[in-house]
Amino acid sequence: MKKIIVGNWKLNLNHLEGIAHLQKINYSLSETILNDSNVIVAPSHTSLRSVQTVIDTDNLKIETAAQDVSQFEEGSYTGEISASQLSKLNIKWTIIGHSERRANFHETNEVVNTKLKNLLKNNIQPILCIGEDINQREQNIHVETCIKQVKEALKGIRKENIQKVVVAYEPVWAIGTGDVAKPEHATEIVTEIKRFLTSKSFDLDQFQFIYGGSVDSKNVKNFMLTESIDGFLVGGASLSSDEFIKIIKLTI
Repeated sequence: MKKIIVGNWKLNLNHLEGIAHLQKINYSLSETILNDSNVIVAPSHTSLRSVQTVIDTDNLKIETAAQDVSQFEEGSYTGEISASQLSKLNIKWTIIGHSERRANFHETNEVVNTKLKNLLKNNIQPILCIGEDINQREQNIHVETCIKQVKEALKGIRKENIQKVVVAYEPVWAIGTGDVAKPEHATEIVTEIKRFLTSKSFDLDQFQFIYGGSVDSKNVKNFMLTESIDGFLVGGASLSSDEFIKIIKLTI
């Protein structure tokens, strides 16, 4: 199974900067690496069209993800972008449930569930973010919290309709703090989620598990020593092409 490395640019880089960033990453990676992995960049919505056009025109093997999608399919929802609109741009992946969306925009598990359904309906692969905050970990309810997020995100979705779903474990207390979770933290969460999915008769081959949270080239190797992690969701470090390239090369 291919490793997955996602660069989440968040609210950074305009479309011209995004194109230059994409091209430097592409030129610095060998054909073998690009064939053997899913290297994905997630620009802001205003850059999606420009970045995807370069990928399509130059036949690049790097892929594009949206950073979010609307819970609505169409209608009077100013500022929203639907899954069908992303599909028309040839976007293959979309991040949903990121802790910043949950915290800053008050997104519930129910909203994430609706978004996931819309993505699958439009043949877009969801990158489902889950994770506990520091209070939940200190109260020893971190496993329960993460399983609940997965359970409610998948609610009402028929097992045979689950396409390749990527679960991104991002402990909230480690995002942008420099306080990286240890590999055993990620292993514990992924193991328990796999146990839950198996108990509900989900096919584990339909899921991959990646880690995010202050990821950089200094700590990725520790996570690659565990078989539970299939790649990384990289935030701030993905804004440096040199650093992101190092992470990719260490992951493959």
